[in-house]
Amino acid sequence: MEKSDSKTKNGSIAGLDARTGMDVESLKQAITEHLFYQQGRNIVNTSLNDLYMAVSFTVRDRLLQKEHKTMNAVFDDKNVRLVSYLSAEFLLGPHLGSNLIALNIYDNMKRAVEELGFSLDEIIAQEEEPGLGNGGLGRLAACYIDSLASQQIPAIGYGIRYEFGIFDQDIVDGWQVERTDKWLRKGNPWESIRPELAVNVNFGGHTEAYQNSEGRTCFRWKPAYKVTGVPCDTPIMGYRVNSCNFLRLWKAEAEESFDFTSFNLGDYYKAVDYKVKSENISKVLYPNDEMHEGKKLRLKQQYFFVSCSLQDMMRMHLRNDGKPEDFHKRWAIQLNDTHPSVSVAELMRILVDEYDVDWDTAWNTTCRTFGYTNHTLLPEALEKWSVGLFNYLIPRVLEIIYEINHRFLQEVSRRFPGDDGKLSRMSIIDETGGKYVRMANLACAGSNAINGVAALHTGLLKELVLHDWVDMYPEKFQNVTNGVTPRRFMVLSNPGLSRLLTESIGDKWPGKLDELKKLEPFAVDASFREQFRKVKIENKLRLASLIKERTDIIVDPSSMFDVQVKRIHEYKRQHLNVLNIITRYLRVKQNPDIDIAPRTFIFGGKAAPGYHIAKLIIKLINSVGEVVNNDPDVRDRLKVVFFPDFNVTNAQNIYPAADLSEQISTAGKEASGTGNMKFSLNGALTIGTLDGANVEIREEVGAENFFLFGLTASQVEETRRYGYNPAFIYEYNEELHQVIDMINSGLFSKGDKNLFRPITDRLLRDDQYMLFADYPLYVSCQDLVAETWKNSPEWDRMAVLNVARMGKFSSDRSIQDYCDKIWKVKPFRVK
Repeated sequence: MEKSDSKTKNGSIAGLDARTGMDVESLKQAITEHLFYQQGRNIVNTSLNDLYMAVSFTVRDRLLQKEHKTMNAVFDDKNVRLVSYLSAEFLLGPHLGSNLIALNIYDNMKRAVEELGFSLDEIIAQEEEPGLGNGGLGRLAACYIDSLASQQIPAIGYGIRYEFGIFDQDIVDGWQVERTDKWLRKGNPWESIRPELAVNVNFGGHTEAYQNSEGRTCFRWKPAYKVTGVPCDTPIMGYRVNSCNFLRLWKAEAEESFDFTSFNLGDYYKAVDYKVKSENISKVLYPNDEMHEGKKLRLKQQYFFVSCSLQDMMRMHLRNDGKPEDFHKRWAIQLNDTHPSVSVAELMRILVDEYDVDWDTAWNTTCRTFGYTNHTLLPEALEKWSVGLFNYLIPRVLEIIYEINHRFLQEVSRRFPGDDGKLSRMSIIDETGGKYVRMANLACAGSNAINGVAALHTGLLKELVLHDWVDMYPEKFQNVTNGVTPRRFMVLSNPGLSRLLTESIGDKWPGKLDELKKLEPFAVDASFREQFRKVKIENKLRLASLIKERTDIIVDPSSMFDVQVKRIHEYKRQHLNVLNIITRYLRVKQNPDIDIAPRTFIFGGKAAPGYHIAKLIIKLINSVGEVVNNDPDVRDRLKVVFFPDFNVTNAQNIYPAADLSEQISTAGKEASGTGNMKFSLNGALTIGTLDGANVEIREEVGAENFFLFGLTASQVEETRRYGYNPAFIYEYNEELHQVIDMINSGLFSKGDKNLFRPITDRLLRDDQYMLFADYPLYVSCQDLVAETWKNSPEWDRMAVLNVARMGKFSSDRSIQDYCDKIWKVKPFRVK
C-alpha cells in the first residue's frame, strides 16, 4: 500500500503523530504547527529564536508524554520510594541538544530542520543557558538528575527558579566585569508553570502555645506575612529509556500582589511593596551576603524552597493515601550540602504542628527521610546563621531547632558523660562567640547517612571536620565519589570522539561507561591513535576559532592546549599556574633560542563579585598574557588566553580540545572536583596534586599516565605544624625569586609596582595555600610534561588509556552507589 499524501482539515498530514512521533515527517509537522499556533509565525518569516522555540516545544511534547507515563505509574504503585534531590543550585546547561540525544532523535531532528531549510547547529546555539548555579555543586546536581532518570530511579529535583542566574562575565582591560544574566528574556520553552499547585510559606511574626484535644502543649505560628511559591517544572529525560522525571523549581510571588487601599491613597510604591519584597526571594542566585540584608535574603531563599518542597512532597504523599508518619516510606531526601539543611527542622514542624504527630515519632520519620552530602573541608563554607536572624525570619523553626538540640545533647551526654568539649562542638547552637545555628550539625543530627564526595575527602571529613560525629554515629558515614554524565560531556560535546568510540567498541558505552574498558587494546594501535589525534585536532581548531572570536588572540592548534577552567579561588591556585608561565617566559627571555614545546595556556572561570584577590588573579592572568603574547622573543611558542564567561556551553567546547588538564589545588582542599573527570574522559592528561578525586583518577588510569606533583594532605598539615616559612623559599629558590620580583617590578602592570602586591605580599607573608612549597615540584613536573608532549605516539597512548579507564567516574555509578548505600531504592522500569 502506498503512503497517502492526504491532509486533515487543519493541514496536518494524515497518519503522522505531530505530538509524539519520532520520524522526520512527524517532527517537521510538529515544528511547523508550533511555529504557527504558538509563535504566530510561518516558515517563511520566522526568526531564529522563533524556530528554536518551535523545535524545543516539539521535543518537550515528547518529553511530557513520557513524564506523565512515568509519574502516573510511579504513584499508582504505593511501594515505590522516590528520591527528592534538594539543591540550591542546578547548573543544567542548554536543554535542546541533550534532550535530542536522550530521546535518540538527534539525527532525525537534524534532517527535519534541514529539510525545512535551517541548521540544527544554529538553532541549538540560539538557546540561552539557564545559569542556575555557581559551579561544581550545581553542575553535579544537574548530572545527578540526568543519571537518576537514565538509571530509571523515580525522582524529583527541587530548587529555586532564579530570575537572574550566575552573572555573565566580560573582560574589560583585563578585569572581570559582571553583567546580569537575563536567561528568561526570550522565553523558556522547557518549563510548565503550575499555579494550581502553589503553596504558602510563613515568615516573621510570633508563636502561640495551646493545648490540643489530648492535653499536649502545641504551638501555632502566627506569621507576619506569607510568600507564595509557584512550581515551574522541567522534564528530565533518561538516556534511551522510557523514564522521564522532572525538576521542580519554585518561583516566589506575593500572596496579594497589589494593595488597592494604598494605591487609592496615592502611595503607589507601597501598593506594590509586598510584591517586590516577595519576588526578591527568587530574583537572583546567591545575593551578596556580606551585608545584613544579603544574609537575610539568603536565609529566606533557603527556607522558602525547602518549605515549598516539603509541603509539595507531603501533599503528594497524602493524596496517595499515605500517613504523615510514614513520609519516609515514600520519600528519600538528599541534602546537597548545607543550603537545604533547614529542611530537617521544617519537616519536624510540618509533622508536629500541622499533622499533630508526637515528637518521637516525627523525629524517627525525619531521620529516616534525610541523607546529607558534605561538599567541603573549608570551615567558611560550613554555613552558620545568627540566632537573631533565625528568630526574626522563622521563629517557629528556631524553636524546633532548640528542641532538637536539647534532646540531641542529652543523647550526647549519655554517650560521652563529662565531655563538655564534645557537647560544645556537636551542639547545633554555636555559643562560642555570639549565638549561631550550625547548619552542618543540624544536617548531621537529622540524617540517617552522611557522605563525602571522594575517598580522600570522606577520610579527611571524618578525621578533621566531623570526627565527633564519627564517634557518635560511625554507621552513618559513607563515601560516594562524584561522577559526570557522559551524555552531555562526551556524546553532545565531543561528537567526533563519540563516533570513533562507537565504531570501535559499540554504542552501549554512553549508558554503561564501564564499556570504555574495551578501548584499552586500541592504545597500542597506531591507526586508531591517528584517528584519535585527528579528532583532537578538529576540536582544537574549533576552540581556536572561538578564542579568536571572543578574545582576538590567535593560537596555534598544533601547540599543547594546557587548560585550567574552574571557579577562581586561591585554593584552586590559578596563580601557581601563572608562576609557572612566568618561569617559562623568563627562560625564553634569558635564552630566546631555547628549545621549548609550544604551549597555549587557557584559563576560564568566574570570581565571586566580592572576592577581590580572585578578581586580581584574573587581572594578573590577562596582564601576563598581554606581555607574553606580544613579545617577539617568544615567537608565539607561548600564548596565554583567558576565555571569558566560562559556563556549561563554553565548557562543551573547551573540554574536548584540552591536551593537559590542570588540577593543582592544595592537597586536602578540593572535595572532589568533576572538571578533572570531564577532561580525562575527553582524552586530556592530568597534571595534579593528590587532592579530591585526583587520587582515584590516578588509581584508575595508572600512575604512569598521570603527572603527579606536590605535597600530600598530611604533608601540608605537617609543614604548617612545624612552621611554614614561604619567605625562606623565596630567598633560596632563584627562579621563584626572579618570578616574584618580575611581578613586583611592574612589568605586567604597565609600571604600576603596587597593582599585584596584594597577591605577592600574601604569598610572601603566609601563603595559606602552599604555592611556594609546591612551586619547584610543579615546575619540574611541567618540564616532564613538555618532554612527554614531544613524543606524540606516547602522549596519544596515554591519552587513549585515560579515556579507556574512566568508566568509574560516570554519574550513573554515583547514583547507583546512593541507591545501594543510602536511599535503598531500586529502578522502576516504565513500559
